[in-house]
Amino acid sequence: MTQHASPVRAVVVYHSGYGHTARMATAIAEGAGAELVAIDSEGNLAAHAWEMLAAADAILFGSPTYMGGPSWQFKKFADASSKPWLEGTWKNKVFGGFTNSASMNGDKLNTLEYFVLLAGQHSGIWVSMDIKPANMKASLRDDLNRMGSYLAPMAQTPADASPDEMSQGDLETARRYGTRVAMIAGQLVSGRSQSN
Repeated sequence: MTQHASPVRAVVVYHSGYGHTARMATAIAEGAGAELVAIDSEGNLAAHAWEMLAAADAILFGSPTYMGGPSWQFKKFADASSKPWLEGTWKNKVFGGFTNSASMNGDKLNTLEYFVLLAGQHSGIWVSMDIKPANMKASLRDDLNRMGSYLAPMAQTPADASPDEMSQGDLETARRYGTRVAMIAGQLVSGRSQSN
């Protein structure tokens, strides 16, 4: 579903086990004006979803961090992306990503690095964060980029908390990151149009 008009075609492709990553995906999509594509509980995408990814200017990956990396459902999707890799379908697209885990660290960085490498394998262009970390004594749970991530947004939600209890700062960080990815993709798309 498109949240608002955007100069680029962006797609958020994600797996969510308990709804927390889905809520983060929605925030990213709102910022980017992107369409949401959920990886199902068996790690599959519908055929039309692959077509959406092929047509996108920007692709944002999302997964919870389980056992130090992305969910097996996301990894199944990543393995299935070998067909667009072989055909070069995603070459020069703009990429981003996001993750959530129950622990403050939770090895979320490993999940984001997995996404960066996947984007690199597809000859894509990764967009980093532009929000400084909230790392002072006065910093609060709902501050922007409280996880101190530079690669992409990280969220932390206690294991016994519902998606409705997620940090508003984490969600706003995700929304702003979505806006940044769309902006950078728009600059590249505009540059390509002017050079043609």
